[in-house]
Order: sequence, then structure tokens, then C-alpha cells
Amino acid sequence: MERVGFFRGVSLALLAVLAVLAVLGAACAGALLTPEARQALAPSGKLRVGVYQGSPTSIVGDPASGSAKGVGFDLGRELARRAGLAFEPVVFSKNADLLAAVKAGAVDMSFTNATSARMMDMDFSAPVFDVEQGYLVPPQSRLARSDDIDAPGVRVGVSEGSTSEATLPRLFKHASIVHTPTLKAAVDLLATGQIDAFATNKAILYEMADSLPGSTVLAGRWGLEHFAIAIPKGRRAAMSYVDAFVADAKAQGVVARTVERAGLRGTVAAEAR
Repeated sequence: MERVGFFRGVSLALLAVLAVLAVLGAACAGALLTPEARQALAPSGKLRVGVYQGSPTSIVGDPASGSAKGVGFDLGRELARRAGLAFEPVVFSKNADLLAAVKAGAVDMSFTNATSARMMDMDFSAPVFDVEQGYLVPPQSRLARSDDIDAPGVRVGVSEGSTSEATLPRLFKHASIVHTPTLKAAVDLLATGQIDAFATNKAILYEMADSLPGSTVLAGRWGLEHFAIAIPKGRRAAMSYVDAFVADAKAQGVVARTVERAGLRGTVAAEAR
């Protein structure tokens, strides 16, 4: 009986220690979001998450109907939940308009490619993942490889304000650039033969291919996009909390689940930079 009582006492003590550790752990996690960090993260008291339509890295579907999904949308909603903030998605039709909103502080966060040019206008979290950049060609295209793209007479579509728009003119020697206002417009241009290929990250290309039967995402890549959470300049007080959120979301499988739910294709592990 003394032995049973001894082990019962040890078990109760162990449970008490574990309970204290859990409370301390929760307290430490909560302490990351100081009043200063909370004000910097969401000055209005709600987290305005900027997303643009048509990209699974951002948002696909309508938030009002409950059909919306996308890594940026889902991570923003989870960040708002953990921070105890109301979640307000702000949907743009063009990536360029979204980036302008982040720069102006009209939204509180977005999920986008962390380029050196964008770092001049916004601050970025630690990297979340990378996505290959490539080309989509229409049905029965004569272009069979990525190496075929930079040729005389080839017209390559790029989204206004995109990484492709900034990068490809420096890489091409022969192909011409065609600026497209939206991803839907790009699909229409491919379908009607007004462009020969469209360039962006493969997550978007595979999504576009689903709406253009017979189209092909070419093998190979011309670059990588390094996705991270972006917040407006002047809000560095919030970045420690955002970085901690990213680290935990990756470790606990939250990022993996958002990628799966969005049907995101073309991702690779974030490269050290």
C-alpha cells in the first residue's frame, strides 16, 4: 500500500508540474504580443489581410460565400485568431493594387514574394516556402521547353506589378513582353492566341491551366519566388510576433495544411538566403 501511495503521489506531482509548464508556456507565447506589437500589427483593432484573386498563394474563391481558400487568406485568418483580432480579408483583382495597398498601409499584412524591390516598400517575415517560376503555353503550342520561349516573335504575358514583369525583360533577348491586367485576362489571351506563353510562379500557372484544357506548364524554371508575410513599413514592433507565428505554423503543420487545402503546386522548401 505504501508503494502504491508513493507512485500515486509521484504521478500527482508530475501532473502538477506539467500543468504549471503548460501555463508558463502559454504565458510565454502570449507575451510575444505586447500592446505595442498589437497596435503595430493591427492599428484599427482588426487584421486587414490583403489578397488578390486567382492565385492559390493568395486567394481563390469568394470569402462571402465561404468558398475562399489560399495560403495568404488562411494564414491571415489563423494569425488573426491567435492574436485575438477580427479577421478582415481585403480582396484585390490585381497584384499591383494589393502591393500598393501594403505600401500605403491600407492593409495590415499580405503573403507575397519577398523581392529586394518590395523590401523597399514593406517588411517581410522569415521565409515560409519557395515557388518555382515558369511558363504556361496554350493547347497545341509549338513551344515545348522553357528554352524555346526566348525567341523572335514569341509574345510572353506578365501580370502588371508582378515579379515576372520586373525580371523577364532583363532575361529576354528576343521574346516580347505583353502586360496583362488580371490573371483571367491572361487566360483569355492565351485561349485566343494573342500571347504565346504566360510567365509567373507555377502555383498560379497550374491554377490557370485548370481553366484552359490542353494547356501545359512547361518543365524547368527560370527562377524562384520566396514567399513570406509582408507588413507595412514602420511596424517593426509587430515583426517578432509575426516571425514567431511563421515558425510555429511551419513546425505545427499549419503551413502544410494551408498548402494542401489551396491545392498549391510548384512549391519547394525555402532556400537559405
